[in-house]
Amino acid sequence: MTDITALLGDEAQSLLTHTCRGIAKERLELPGDDFVDRVFVQTDRSPTVLRNLQTLFGHGRLGNTGYVSILPVDQGIEHSAAASFAPNPDFFDPKTICELALEGGCNAVASTYGVLAMMSRRYAHKIPFIMKFNHNEILSLPVQYDQTLFASVDQAFDMGAIGVGATVYFGAPESRRQIQEVSEAFARAHELGMVTILWAYTRNNAFKKEGVDYHLSADLTGQANHIASTIGADIVKQKMAENNGGYKAINFGKTHEKVYSELTTDHPIDLVRYQVANCYMGRCGLINSGGESGANDFAQAVRTAVINKRAGGMGLISGRKAFQRPFAEGVKLLNAIQDVYLDSSITIA
Repeated sequence: MTDITALLGDEAQSLLTHTCRGIAKERLELPGDDFVDRVFVQTDRSPTVLRNLQTLFGHGRLGNTGYVSILPVDQGIEHSAAASFAPNPDFFDPKTICELALEGGCNAVASTYGVLAMMSRRYAHKIPFIMKFNHNEILSLPVQYDQTLFASVDQAFDMGAIGVGATVYFGAPESRRQIQEVSEAFARAHELGMVTILWAYTRNNAFKKEGVDYHLSADLTGQANHIASTIGADIVKQKMAENNGGYKAINFGKTHEKVYSELTTDHPIDLVRYQVANCYMGRCGLINSGGESGANDFAQAVRTAVINKRAGGMGLISGRKAFQRPFAEGVKLLNAIQDVYLDSSITIA
């Protein structure tokens, strides 16, 4: 098992012993081996959706724990293939992507229509597929940021995917159209029995104020999570909150002083606990993203996993940290993340 305390370094005491007091854990629906029976069986989701949710929860090293570890590889579109795969050219090949998810013990692999369609007959029965159907691309000039439909929900169903994913840029001028497109697509996915995951990102240049980037603010990302849950996301993918007070600093929208005075503190677990609360108090699982690759990937990935788990989240979705390194190291990094969720001594704060 991974030496989690060592990787956390000077933060170990704070992250491993903190107790959330603003929103107590007893108020949440927490991940567990009975999550589908305890939470989703009450919803309007069909038996086929419930089966596919259980398939997702039942696969990989975290199988039947209620937690998920997902390998996402859509960066070839979102960030360009060169920027994503030049560090490890084997990942230009969709086969290598699927193999890393399998060898890494992941619950699922999430990628583009092209990647998954190329490998569907070989791998769809071996590891759950989540097809992401919209993307931003940066080959257009001038560069623009918008989520465009690249594939249909029916194409995901036909290839054997158990779920679909999509992104909405909340706060962007295009967000209203994206919300409508994704809401309709998620309804169709549920009709076909598939799981839905929303990448609920905030994006607006106005969210940066006086040198502070409030795209990672707990109050703004929390509202993005709430809208994501509202339009039918079964699981919400969100960047980990790093600050708070976006509404007040930018001076827009509506909020409440209790968000800052009682429900949260500046502790990272409290900030992510607020993100979980906005996912219908954990009824829609919160998975945090692993972020871009850097010098201290193992420590950063484990730190994010500890914060997510202790906040009441459902897992981690980590891509570049895993695939922009030698294959065996990628497997080891994914396993390190999973070890956090398998460690019974790391409890809910």
